[in-house]
Amino acid sequence: MSGAKHLLFPSGERAFRADFPAIPEGWHYLDSAATAQKPRTVIEAIDQAYGRDYATVHRGVYRRSADMTIAYEAARQRVARFLNAHSSDEVVFVRGATEAINLVAQSWGVANLKPGDHILLSKLEHHSNIVPWQLIQERTGVAIDVCPLTADGRIDLDAAQAMLTERHKLVAFAHVSNVLGSVLDARRATELAHAVGAKILIDGCQAVPRIGADVRAIGCDFYAFSGHKLYGPTGIGVLWARGEILNAMPPWQGGGSMIDKVTFAKTTWAPAPQRFEAGTPNIVGALGLHAAIDYVEAIGLPAIHAHETALVAQTRAALSAVNSVRLFGPDDAAGIVSFAIEGVHPHDIGTILDEDDVAIRAGHHCAQPLMEHLDIPATARASFGIYNDDGDVAALVRGIERVTRIFG
Repeated sequence: MSGAKHLLFPSGERAFRADFPAIPEGWHYLDSAATAQKPRTVIEAIDQAYGRDYATVHRGVYRRSADMTIAYEAARQRVARFLNAHSSDEVVFVRGATEAINLVAQSWGVANLKPGDHILLSKLEHHSNIVPWQLIQERTGVAIDVCPLTADGRIDLDAAQAMLTERHKLVAFAHVSNVLGSVLDARRATELAHAVGAKILIDGCQAVPRIGADVRAIGCDFYAFSGHKLYGPTGIGVLWARGEILNAMPPWQGGGSMIDKVTFAKTTWAPAPQRFEAGTPNIVGALGLHAAIDYVEAIGLPAIHAHETALVAQTRAALSAVNSVRLFGPDDAAGIVSFAIEGVHPHDIGTILDEDDVAIRAGHHCAQPLMEHLDIPATARASFGIYNDDGDVAALVRGIERVTRIFG
């Protein structure tokens, strides 16, 4: 395969795939943008937490509970280091990025937004960064504006600069598009938002496993991501927020753990981040996320990004040679290639590829406004991870050639 020599992890050189027991020989998993497979170290961390070490946190005075509390808070500290946060107190554990964005909307949004205020989103946002703001629009009367895209599928920050006014109180953009793989200049987006006094939320789901995130360097106010896309377990995610903002936000759910004192007359709240973690948390999920971050950083995000960039380049070069294939997004997309085949529904593409043991995503990818912008109902999407190599690209291309033969 042309360009294979540029891969950092080519077939046979370092078998990262062997670290992933759910990927059997001959199966080509190209759906990491939906969810990444789990390395053995993450699975073992989860197994040990449930099988040997399990106890609740923040409650028991017995040793195992105290040890589990230490491990749980160590996971929070690990996330803080991963994001280059000032403090682990800025890290809230949630179920995923969807819950993180809803938390900001229902807490910060309800407390700070009013009729006449504006929120700026973009045309490439995932539904999870659209629908929560529409719900808040119904409650607060805030207006929602939509930033256009450049010709190659990036959020048009020149247009954003022209659109932003002092009426804008929040900007909410994806760091990496889950459909196009286009990368946001997050630092510039933050500077534009702050120039008009707005806060900015960055959806980092696709960024953290591919290019990473340094919240201090970006300068943003909120950053959200899901653990399962970072080779961690499902049901765990992170909301990072600036300490002064988080401490001023009211709780959005009530229950155990998030309180200081409860009486029937009045309840007072625990400080952040505990204020936002009502009930028994996903203890084992946090420990699994800790193991996933350790795994990714041992390899190195720059190496992972370079590897995925090479795979994207191979894939785009091969598919562009097929006359009936239309590619979407920029050439330097981060780990994601979306495409369509003339006259073939993406679901048919996915089904035929599955017959050849190639797993891709087909659909609107929870980005229906983007599909409308592209004037298509859906795309086929191949997305890469640590475990992929040039053999996966070759299998994808063979499958696409078979699709074109079947449909003529």
